[in-house]
Amino acid sequence: MIIFDWAFISATFVFQYLYMNYANNILETIGNTPLVKLNHITKDLPCTVLAKYETFNPGNSVKDRMALQMIEDAEADGRLKPGGTIIEGTSGNTGMGLALAAIIKGYKMICVISDKQSQEKIDILRAVGSEVHVCPTDVAPDDPRSYYSVSKSLSTEIPNSWYVNQYDNPSNCKAHFQSTGPEIWDQTDGKVTHFVVGVGTGGTISGVGSFLKLKNPNVKVWGIDTYGSVFKKYHETGIFDENEIYPYVTEGIGEDILPLNVRFEIIDGFTKVTDKDAAVYTRKLAKKEGMFLGNSAGAAIKGLLQLKAHFGPDDVVVVLFHDHGSRYVGKMYNDEWMAKMGWLDE
Repeated sequence: MIIFDWAFISATFVFQYLYMNYANNILETIGNTPLVKLNHITKDLPCTVLAKYETFNPGNSVKDRMALQMIEDAEADGRLKPGGTIIEGTSGNTGMGLALAAIIKGYKMICVISDKQSQEKIDILRAVGSEVHVCPTDVAPDDPRSYYSVSKSLSTEIPNSWYVNQYDNPSNCKAHFQSTGPEIWDQTDGKVTHFVVGVGTGGTISGVGSFLKLKNPNVKVWGIDTYGSVFKKYHETGIFDENEIYPYVTEGIGEDILPLNVRFEIIDGFTKVTDKDAAVYTRKLAKKEGMFLGNSAGAAIKGLLQLKAHFGPDDVVVVLFHDHGSRYVGKMYNDEWMAKMGWLDE
């Protein structure tokens, strides 16, 4: 005979009901991503290397953080109104973060993307309900065909629309100053000595770097740049050299403009990584660390290795990995594409 302890069962039910732990919507899962030690690809470095693993965000990238912050700030000051249309020029990840927020909050989403971005990024944006416009990469920023210009143009043509402008929007930096930076500080118990990250819009490096230097001015902040981008030369000379600008393959980092969110005074230095090395090391992270990550992660880890002389045995280096490898299965993770580029043997 089975005897039920109804008092116990009732108490258990009430406890579970009162103390259920769940997110009210997908946006509440943004942030609090793990910090993971690298053990193999960095074995020749004298320091401890920890990866801030941003693919755990719901849109699988660090950009979820600033996308939500930019939307909430625009709602608060009236730039974004109910039923409005969000418009942004994006390399894909910011668009994804904005699209998720748009779904939950009831907005329309238009993403303007350059044709060098992977087809996977375009397909994913459409899968989450975004309208996608694809623009040529190899044109000047002020060319009416560029994704910068098309984004601005659409925002003037479409009623009740808001142009996000992640490059100059201060909420980009704010998101990382308020969330990513404090998380890194707490997760390392304040022992972080270096922060290394790829630079595109500048929000991540400037926001995190500002917070870490506020806590400890001795923390060094290093940016990873790509050949074909203006950041390194400008940081070192103060000269915007158009000769530095030419097409490149690496996605997610580098620019042919100077976004207001890149606070050069926060950054201690840049190192540049080739397209080939960025692609090769993206694959190495998967094979050596089990980390299936995006193209900018390959650039970031190769850049970190190039900075070996700056690290010592007591240093704790945090490298941030932006996005997930699923965006790149047709490129860096595709043997035929790598062979076509002449990089497969590496």
